[in-house]
Amino acid sequence: MKDALLGVHGLSKNFYSGAEQIPVLSDISLALARGESLALMGRSGSGKSTLLNLLCGLEQPDAGMISILGNTFDSRQAMDGRSRERRWSDLRRQQIGVVFQEANLMPAMSLLDNVRLRAKLAGQDESGCTSWLDRLGIGSLAGRYPDQVSGGQRQRAALAMVFAMKPALILADEPTGSLDRLTADEVAKELFRLQSDSGCALILATHDGELAARCGQRLDLAHRVSV
Repeated sequence: MKDALLGVHGLSKNFYSGAEQIPVLSDISLALARGESLALMGRSGSGKSTLLNLLCGLEQPDAGMISILGNTFDSRQAMDGRSRERRWSDLRRQQIGVVFQEANLMPAMSLLDNVRLRAKLAGQDESGCTSWLDRLGIGSLAGRYPDQVSGGQRQRAALAMVFAMKPALILADEPTGSLDRLTADEVAKELFRLQSDSGCALILATHDGELAARCGQRLDLAHRVSV
């Protein structure tokens, strides 16, 4: 694939309740290039969040292979745990931006300082951080702390953090799920606009069919889980 960024082959993940094995994901395969977008659909418990966690190294698969940005993680090949985590940590810091349902901001830092910190960790210029807040309509709130702004404004700040790091891939886990409809529509509009402008890839986990329809590809996990 031209400009291939992510390839997933035969990915499976199980959880355990005592001695009982509970399949969460079974034999998932997908491919994504730079500039493309993919919606992950499925009911609660179908594995959307788990798949995103696997794709950024926060969880490890029981089977399958992930090739991402020139790195290959194959469950069949032994890898030192520290080496694996170091590689994933580098990717999350510099190349993979993660947007959670609840904005993950440092409470003791202003919105602007949260964005600056994220850019600094990614090795990016901090001078443009104010402009990201401006583009998202919250530039006037740059000096406020997370508990001094609304949920929608915190979510916009979280998007500013991600875009300030200039990632190759964004993983968004129900980023509008806790917002009212109007705010959710505005946040989603900015997410897709900025994704298009930057040319990064996007994987979006959502229950919202209208939001999913804006993505170029769709994967329905409800039909890919063995239970």
